[in-house]
Amino acid sequence: MSVEKVKAYFAGFGMEDRVLEFPVSSATVAEAAAALHCEPCHIAKTLAFLVCETPMVIVMAGDARIDNAKYKARFAKKAKMPTPDEVLTLIGHPVGGVCPFAVPENVNVYLDVSLRRFETVYPACGSPNSAIALTLPELEQYSGFSAWVDVCRGWDEQAEA
Repeated sequence: MSVEKVKAYFAGFGMEDRVLEFPVSSATVAEAAAALHCEPCHIAKTLAFLVCETPMVIVMAGDARIDNAKYKARFAKKAKMPTPDEVLTLIGHPVGGVCPFAVPENVNVYLDVSLRRFETVYPACGSPNSAIALTLPELEQYSGFSAWVDVCRGWDEQAEA
C-alpha cells in the first residue's frame, strides 16, 4: 500500500510516527481540512501532470488552482493531467493520496509559492486518509523538490480585494 511506502520513506528520517491516518477520507481538500481541524488553505494538495510524457507533481495550497497561462509560461506546455490509473502507475500513489514523498526518481516535484504564507502545511501521505504536518523547510527537505514555481491563482485574490 502506498501509505506504507511513505511511512518507510519517513522511517529513514526517524519520523514515520508523524504520519497521521484517519478513520475518514482526507482525499479532498475539504475532507482533509475537516479531518485535521484546520483551514482548507493549509492543506498542501499535490496534483500530478505530464510534460512531454514526463510525470511531475506540483504541491500547492488548498485554496489555490492551476493558472493555465502561468503553467504554460513556466513549463512551455499546456497543463495535461494523467488519468487516475496513470497517476498510480507513474507517481506511485492513488488520486486522493498523491504526495511528493517516495515517488520515482523521474518524477519532478515543484512547490508553488501559494504555500509560502504558512509556517506549517499538511500534505497527504500516499493514501486517501493520511497526512503529515510539515514546516516549509521540512517540506522542501523531504519532498526533494526541483524548484519553487508560481503557477497558481485564486489563493491571493482575497489579499488583492
